[in-house]
Amino acid sequence: MGSMTGRRAIVTGGASGIGRATAGLLAAEGARVAVADLDEAGARAVAGACGPDAIALGLDVAVAEECRRAVERAAAAFGGLDVLVNNAGIIRRADVVETTEEEWDRVMAVNVRSVFLMSRFAIPVMVAGGGGAIVNTGSGWGLKGGVKAASYCASKGAVVNLTRAMAIDHGPDGVRVNCVCPGDTDTAMLRSEAEQLGEAETAFLADAASRPLQRVGTPEDIARAIVYLASDAAAFVTGSVLVVDGGGLA
Repeated sequence: MGSMTGRRAIVTGGASGIGRATAGLLAAEGARVAVADLDEAGARAVAGACGPDAIALGLDVAVAEECRRAVERAAAAFGGLDVLVNNAGIIRRADVVETTEEEWDRVMAVNVRSVFLMSRFAIPVMVAGGGGAIVNTGSGWGLKGGVKAASYCASKGAVVNLTRAMAIDHGPDGVRVNCVCPGDTDTAMLRSEAEQLGEAETAFLADAASRPLQRVGTPEDIARAIVYLASDAAAFVTGSVLVVDGGGLA
């Protein structure tokens, strides 16, 4: 894994789960990290654990002005920006008949609009500094369908193809754009799915572990893939979709 020493990064959804693990690993590899989350207190706690150079940013990633301010604050604090991890996400377990318009709009706003907005403001800063790397968190359900997850599947499919389009557009500017597609990962969001579906958590997690490696992922499993794609070890990698799911899609 390439060193991140001196790199300047923003991680959205950084207060918990995959985002928290990614912020921690980036900091451990030497990066200065801005931990961004709607849960500002949680972001502050994670930033504190990341060391004195880390900062916390409270924002709703679906609101353009808040995204603009977050990028500006991080760039001002660090003197630029090299890495953006678009990780913020939510899930609603329901089919299209059960999903309300408000639920659909919120899932699409947090999961897709946020990638557009954060990238829109971050890319010019990266280009001014000579380039950078963006890693978007997709999902295995961005590559295939899933039961009672219509809005989530649609949103993550959009993230996967938006990643490819951004890689094409901004490669000439020195900005690499890639996507990590996790399988079921042991986070609060995964456990919330059991509640949404009215299933026992223990049985739900056992079913999620039914894959070749016979376990669900850990946030650290996904964080290692994200940091790899953000590092110089992936210097010739852009527009790619890295599936990290213990063999589930296989």
